[in-house]
Amino acid sequence: MGLEDRLVVRYSDTPMNPRQVKEAREASQLAPYASFSAQSLGRAHAESEDPLRTCYERDRDRIVHSAAFRRLAHKTQVFLTEEGDLQRTRLSHSLEVSQVGRTVAGVLQLNEPLTEALSLSHDIGHPPFGHRGELALNQLMAQFGGFRHNAQVLRVVDLLERRSPEYAGLNLTREVRESLLKHETSKDWPEEFQPKPARPCLEAQVTDLADSTAYNKHDLEDGLYAHMFTEDQVFEEVELWRRAVARVEARYPGFLASSPDRKLRIQRIANELIGEVIMDLIASTTARLAASGVSSSAEVRAFGTLLVGHSPDFEANVAELARFLNKRFYRHEHLQRYLEFAQQVLTGLFGAYRAAPEAMPAWYQSWAQEQGLERAICDFLAGMTDRFALREFKRLVGPLPQGFQPRLSQG
Repeated sequence: MGLEDRLVVRYSDTPMNPRQVKEAREASQLAPYASFSAQSLGRAHAESEDPLRTCYERDRDRIVHSAAFRRLAHKTQVFLTEEGDLQRTRLSHSLEVSQVGRTVAGVLQLNEPLTEALSLSHDIGHPPFGHRGELALNQLMAQFGGFRHNAQVLRVVDLLERRSPEYAGLNLTREVRESLLKHETSKDWPEEFQPKPARPCLEAQVTDLADSTAYNKHDLEDGLYAHMFTEDQVFEEVELWRRAVARVEARYPGFLASSPDRKLRIQRIANELIGEVIMDLIASTTARLAASGVSSSAEVRAFGTLLVGHSPDFEANVAELARFLNKRFYRHEHLQRYLEFAQQVLTGLFGAYRAAPEAMPAWYQSWAQEQGLERAICDFLAGMTDRFALREFKRLVGPLPQGFQPRLSQG
């Protein structure tokens, strides 16, 4: 008896394999407005169903095993990855988004594997050097269609990843592919996915809020660890931080004033902060869903407003935190110098590959014949890790640009 035969179980009186059992469990346990695996619109290239995994679990696994996902370990979140081993990378950020997303989706009775797949893949279109690299590539590609990381995510999963001789890309489900484009405008919406829905599915909406929740929390931590702003400044300007401090003091009297462990103090307060953010998100979304009257994923996608979100007062608190990070962190002079550095590195590499396409791997040279040289170079650059881009610059251009020095001391 084969493994699949041994794993066949009985659900009621109907023999089912493990995937079908999971689909039946979704039907009985998920909310009616969730995305159901058994109702997926399928894949661009037909494949037989997996006997063990739902279609969204299969998508998640393909993403985790992709080269683009592995490269996130060495791609900037905010700091250059060479600046230390403790700050977040795109990979650790994606894992934190997945943790928040699955927590929220589970409480709301949404599809957790779909939320996880979206959370883990939402940033695999980002180039090296974070948003600074994205700005640089968009400028370099201004005459060739531009660069948008959401669109690049779809290029990665549809075209650039290779896992089968039968098709390009990962052949993910329609729901995952479309949800990855959640920020694209109607003008840029692919013909394949027309008509553009009014709103994304709830799992995609959860992923979007999980993304901002995760980076607000970890950017506070990383900025404090790097001494780019102080705890006193956060306390003075961010209500959510003050409330978190009060809860920590109530739970651990005297700890914040007496502990010499700065990292533990920061982490304890940040954990309290994100806990409050998640609780409000769940409570507010639950109320919105009840008031909306939606009873299917299709109704969610046609609804007039987003249904996943914070309560009005709390949304103002989150906006205050975002303004603080924008002023004190993202616009910090160190990160502005990093922007100039990223632009110089990517501009130098772009010019080097245009002058000598043979310097690219053979696959990208062939890709240039199909997509055009500039788009092929852009795809190659977008897939690079920070450290590989720096090595290539030294190999093809020369010494790294001056004026930017990594902040190697954190803590």
